Amino acid sequence: MRGNSLALRLVISSAAWTLMILSITAAILISLCRDFIEDSFDDRLNHLLEVLIAKTAPQATLDIRRPVDLGEPQFLRPLSGAYWQIRPADQRNDVSYKSESLADETYKTPADLGIKPGEKHIRQAYAEGPDGQILRVLERDIDFGQENESRIFSLSVAFDTAALDSEIRYLTDTIVLTLALLGGGLLLATFFQVRFGLSPLKEIGNSLAAIRSGEETLLEGNPPDEILPLQEELNALIKANWSVVERARTHVGNLAHALKTPLSVIINEAASQDTEFAHKVAQQARLMRQQISHHLDRARIAAQIRPISGVTDVESGLAALSRALTKIYEDRAINLEIDCPGGVKFFGEKQDFDEMAGNLLDNACKWARSRVTVKVEAPQAAGGAAARTFRLIIEDDGPGLPEELRREAVKRGRRLDEKVPGSGLGLSIVAELSHLYRGTLKLEEATSGGLRACLTLPAA
Repeated sequence: MRGNSLALRLVISSAAWTLMILSITAAILISLCRDFIEDSFDDRLNHLLEVLIAKTAPQATLDIRRPVDLGEPQFLRPLSGAYWQIRPADQRNDVSYKSESLADETYKTPADLGIKPGEKHIRQAYAEGPDGQILRVLERDIDFGQENESRIFSLSVAFDTAALDSEIRYLTDTIVLTLALLGGGLLLATFFQVRFGLSPLKEIGNSLAAIRSGEETLLEGNPPDEILPLQEELNALIKANWSVVERARTHVGNLAHALKTPLSVIINEAASQDTEFAHKVAQQARLMRQQISHHLDRARIAAQIRPISGVTDVESGLAALSRALTKIYEDRAINLEIDCPGGVKFFGEKQDFDEMAGNLLDNACKWARSRVTVKVEAPQAAGGAAARTFRLIIEDDGPGLPEELRREAVKRGRRLDEKVPGSGLGLSIVAELSHLYRGTLKLEEATSGGLRACLTLPAA
């Protein structure tokens, strides 16, 4: 997918929305799991706190008892991370009883941190404990007095939060990994969905390329309902283009017939009279015919140079021209050599290629002493796949042209040597036709000293 492709835009937008939604979902799930785990942790501490209260309550006397056997073995192991302590509410620094796991240590309670009692008169907070442990502490004040005597004690249970944090991290990693896999699956599904959904457009593009190369004439197939109107409109455009071209060709042919016939009559009549006036009329009539041919050729080619054009096989076209020119120049025994790789195709009309290549070959044969070489260089990209070109190089071993005369040679009607038959239109026609096909014609000096013509044309 290229940077400006519709598929890439759809995938990126889908990825952005998926990432945002999954991130919000992950944050919510992690928060809910954290709250659930903390609530479960607090429930366990609250249960132990209730057991501690029950084991501490006095029976026959007003003196509280030292609780034993709370059902948690960690209370017996020093610095195990599970602790409890009991102290008078009005004497915060005087600890009455504490678990064996605290040894000589104590910990701060929520009351020491200024926490007010909450639901069920319980204070809860995080506090620092022995050995740098972070403790989750639940504390409750209980009045163990009887009748009119008040004896309030603060009872608290604390557990190290390392296990709590570990469980939260595990669930967090699990949620993140699960949602990441889900996001990856959604992105992969989106990618294939986009490729599948846009595949009809790719088929339309391939069909247009086939029409452009001459392999097909119209868009075929049964596209989805959303693409069908596009296909119908493109086919209608192609047919309308054909209609315009055919009308233009018909008008050009009619105009050529209507003008050339009267001019031929004028030329013939003037040639039958040996007067200065007749010679002047014949000269001007020939000039008019040349100008008419010039502008009719341009009109015809302009009608043919269209987005949808023909395709011409270069190798077979050159072979046919070579056979014709060999017969024409048979008396001069011109050695015509052609080097053309197979599969090279001109993206244009056959008659235009024949006219360009034929004029260049005819010009080379006229001026060559004994040898003309033709070489075709394989297509190459020039600024993108849509600008593929090939080069037709024709060299002769004739006298050649100085650099200052090469520009004159492509001007219409410009003949550099009146001794050689011709109208002076050949090279100019080639230059104009190649320009209409967005190609180029360059005249250079050949290695043998003759003229080297380099014609660059679009390749199919």
